[in-house]
Amino acid sequence: MKVLDSIKNEIKEIMDNDSAHDFEHVMRVYKNAQKMCKKEKANEKLVLSAVLLHDIVSHPKSDKRSKNSSMESAKKSKPILEKYGFSKEEIIIISDAIRDHSFSQNKIPGTLEGKILQDADRLDALGAIGIARVFATGGSLKRPFYNIDDPFCKTRIPDDKIWTIDHFYQKLLKLESLMNTKSGKTEAKKRTTVLKEFLNQLNQEL
Repeated sequence: MKVLDSIKNEIKEIMDNDSAHDFEHVMRVYKNAQKMCKKEKANEKLVLSAVLLHDIVSHPKSDKRSKNSSMESAKKSKPILEKYGFSKEEIIIISDAIRDHSFSQNKIPGTLEGKILQDADRLDALGAIGIARVFATGGSLKRPFYNIDDPFCKTRIPDDKIWTIDHFYQKLLKLESLMNTKSGKTEAKKRTTVLKEFLNQLNQEL
């Protein structure tokens, strides 16, 4: 599908250089989504177009506008899709998927395309790459690794705006139970095991 290559080249030029939400993040989500489309028998063109455009607006986590990133990405995607000849119906499916994919929006997408985008994106927050991304974000925001009195949130409510490890408990360890698709659930279970093994090892080292 040449249209996907065209969109890919365009977003590569406009994406921010945030290591946790950069072009390489999009390409990993793309790879996840390709596998899931085959297993879930989904429309690959629509899903992969949504993947390519899902983070074209990505405000830093420290920015108050961060929670609006997915809605702004959905809006910005529409003229791009129009330019490449997508129908009105296709644009609605793709932009709705982008709008609803974000964890902060707390939404379950209404279409299979949206469910796959959300799952494929969340898989990149899990496993070894998820660990790398969470510490990249924590470092960029100058957050300490953990609360020295209770590193693993045993007696307190997690606060990932202060400590990086808290993000595992506030979000990452919840993602497996929030997956929409069978293929997403299967892969999330494997990657969540990696997170738990990391936390167990860290506990031994502290």
